[in-house]
Amino acid sequence: MAVKTFKPTTPSLRFKTVADFSVLTPKKEQPKKPRKLMQPLSKSGGRNTLGKMTVRHIGGGHKRKYRVIDFIRDKRDIPAVVASIEYDPNRTAYIALLNYADGEKRFILAPSGLSVGDKVIASESADIKPANNLSLSSIPVGTVIHNIEVEPGRGGRLARSAGNFAQLMAKEGEYCQVKMPSGEMRLLHSRCRASIGPLSNQEHENLKIGKAGRARWLGIRPTNRGVSMNPIDHPHGGGEGKSSGGGHPRTPWGVPTKGYKTRNNKRTDAFIVKRRK
Repeated sequence: MAVKTFKPTTPSLRFKTVADFSVLTPKKEQPKKPRKLMQPLSKSGGRNTLGKMTVRHIGGGHKRKYRVIDFIRDKRDIPAVVASIEYDPNRTAYIALLNYADGEKRFILAPSGLSVGDKVIASESADIKPANNLSLSSIPVGTVIHNIEVEPGRGGRLARSAGNFAQLMAKEGEYCQVKMPSGEMRLLHSRCRASIGPLSNQEHENLKIGKAGRARWLGIRPTNRGVSMNPIDHPHGGGEGKSSGGGHPRTPWGVPTKGYKTRNNKRTDAFIVKRRK
């Protein structure tokens, strides 16, 4: 996949880049999807079930429908054919529509190198090919994987965004050592399942939004700097003239923002072999 640039006929187009979508199946060639795979999606506006804003800078954005993704891959030993590679507005990676031999259709995350017509299967005897799904015990050491389960049977949780992947580094009895995208080394049970290959849309990290309006299309509202606020609103606020804040960088609620550890999960500490830092 390549990155598409524009002639700088306006200030916003000078730096704006978009994906060229050349790997996607054209809309007129995409098969019809069952209604259960395309569900309505309501907007939260960053508010929780009590109506209180818990995440700032969220609101607006284009209307979307949610694509129901099969993270569990529980149709075992039933071959499927890739019917189309499609864009998903709810995630950065592309998705693939699978036609199973028994007639069912499902969406999965599309790895890099997957194309229309390829055969895919979730099985312990599957080949080590992109999008095939196996348990960690059946995957050779050194293999690049994505959509990895943390608990067996609960569905993939790790390495699910554009261009992401983890690597199976070692096997020790019931557990396997997996190197996470962050560099952290973690123990996962050998019955946890994963899909083969790095995820698609690897150039996503190189895209430049280019203008404020495009951020609004994505549902991102403006962010105000702490140093431009009053002291009552932010620890960086106040001061005579155009002050740069003073003190260590922190959130509006006083929590340090650079290098401060916020992890608090002693239950899973034993599964971390090597930290990412």
